[in-house]
Amino acid sequence: MPAMRPQDILMPVAAGLCCKPGGFHIDPVRPVDRAVITHGHSDHARPGHGAVLATQDTLDIMRLRYGDGFAGSTQAIAYGEEIALGGVSIKFHPAGHVLGSAQIAVTHGGLRIVASGDYKDVRDPTCTPFEVVPCDVFITEATFGLPVFRHGDAACEVDKLLASAALFPDRAHLVGAYSLGKAQRVIALIREAGYGAPIYLHGAMDKVTRYYQGRGVALGELRPARGMKKADLAGTITLAPPSAIADLWTRRFPDPVTAFASGWMRVRARARQRGVELPLVISDHADWDGLTRTIAATGAGEIWVTHGQEDALVHWCTSQGLVARPLALVGYGDEDSGEDATSSEEDG
Repeated sequence: MPAMRPQDILMPVAAGLCCKPGGFHIDPVRPVDRAVITHGHSDHARPGHGAVLATQDTLDIMRLRYGDGFAGSTQAIAYGEEIALGGVSIKFHPAGHVLGSAQIAVTHGGLRIVASGDYKDVRDPTCTPFEVVPCDVFITEATFGLPVFRHGDAACEVDKLLASAALFPDRAHLVGAYSLGKAQRVIALIREAGYGAPIYLHGAMDKVTRYYQGRGVALGELRPARGMKKADLAGTITLAPPSAIADLWTRRFPDPVTAFASGWMRVRARARQRGVELPLVISDHADWDGLTRTIAATGAGEIWVTHGQEDALVHWCTSQGLVARPLALVGYGDEDSGEDATSSEEDG
């Protein structure tokens, strides 16, 4: 009998990654009978599936965003828990991307494939740290899959924000950040830097941020920006979806300093294009060093690269003697901040 091949276990199809022997799709982009979801960002977690398997946090976040009827049925799985679907074994491992995010290890016929979803291997006080999972095939994202993307220390970027706030006490600081994961991480880092004043939130941030607090993530005193007098917002810090900091909404703030927390802020032209005065290079995705470090650490001999700068990472893998190919999956990388569905933003 011929040996099991990776493509016999997982195969890219129009709906996403399909596991035929297990009867499920991973992060499908269209409704399917059975979906296994890595995390709650809207480009990975869509409503309308028959059954959804995910961590409890991801299920809760999907419910917050889409309502109680987002799927026909749901099943929660914990990190380290293993279940069988068809003849396939599935195990969830922390991805370090956002609260509840998971890598999915799929084992069948002696082969283990790990689908990483989105991930980062650097510290984040708001979610469980990334775990390296040894495997035969590793499916990696490549959002920042070019050597130019080296994110540096997020705490140093937050120090820039606080230094600016101290320098301009008569101006409000507006920080554009995605409403799931990025906003809460930025707030937690601001608190770790010793900032104790209230932090203000755009309404689109409220539900998910309160959920994080309910899960024990310490974010300090948070207040809605809505209803505040303009003069009272001088010297304050407010977090808002990226689209809001380029919107009429900003007129309620005194002489606002616009900031944007994203890995894309490494590219100065992007910051200028968006009119961002204070770019903050803070990303919830692995940078080039994180991607290559993780690939090496898994020990996988074959790498599948998806949603991002696929070609450069495939080239690096082949230069290391690994088998590598782009998956060319469509529909990822346009996380739109969930409740802030007025614009399609890159998730950085």
